[in-house]
Amino acid sequence: MHIENMDSFDFLPGEFIIVPAKKNLIIDFPEASQNNPTQCLVLTMEQDIIEQTVDYFNSKVAIEEENNNWTLHEINVAHLDNDQNIKNVINRLFSTFVSKDLSKDIIVELSLKELIIRLLQSKARKLILYSANAQYNDSRIGEVVKYIKKNLTEKNIKIDELANLACMSSSHFYKQFKNTLGISPIDFINNERIKFAKKLLASERNLNITDVAYKSGFNSVSYFNRQFKKHEMITPRAYLKALQTKI
Repeated sequence: MHIENMDSFDFLPGEFIIVPAKKNLIIDFPEASQNNPTQCLVLTMEQDIIEQTVDYFNSKVAIEEENNNWTLHEINVAHLDNDQNIKNVINRLFSTFVSKDLSKDIIVELSLKELIIRLLQSKARKLILYSANAQYNDSRIGEVVKYIKKNLTEKNIKIDELANLACMSSSHFYKQFKNTLGISPIDFINNERIKFAKKLLASERNLNITDVAYKSGFNSVSYFNRQFKKHEMITPRAYLKALQTKI
């Protein structure tokens, strides 16, 4: 992928690119051919719909005043990770658009608004996780994320202690965290633990599945197995076997 004023980057299946208005995007498909075609889906949205939805999102999910100005315009965060929620909305959009439903225009517009919100959540999650910008790292939600990452493998992290760290009630914190990042605190913790487990499986070949589960912060091997399969679509044992076949 090549976008002006940005270094070229690889684009993998399931990822998403937000291209601001009046910016050119050049796509290379080096493996594509007449017999092996490649395709991508492009959605163009009216600026008014984007602005109205962004304003609504910012009015509802702000953890604090300095973090209630999420937009879709910054080119340096246009490349977003694979996200199942976004994928689900796009699939619904496409199936509705080609349907003969008399109400499809209304449904498509609502789905577009949901897509914008999912993109904003994905962007917020990526910025808070990876940005060096103190505006995000030093915010209340940024402090919670840092605390989770610091204690990921060492203790049973409870919602109450995260809420206290964010200076909120548990119910309000849960709602705001999920609204802003598009994922519940528990799912976020499990996501990060699965990422850690995958690194262990790849680097510590002498560990068995039980060792990896406990070292990743899970208190139950069966729960670890369920969460791993939920996120990776295969069991930890199958994942490990796949790694071993690549050696």
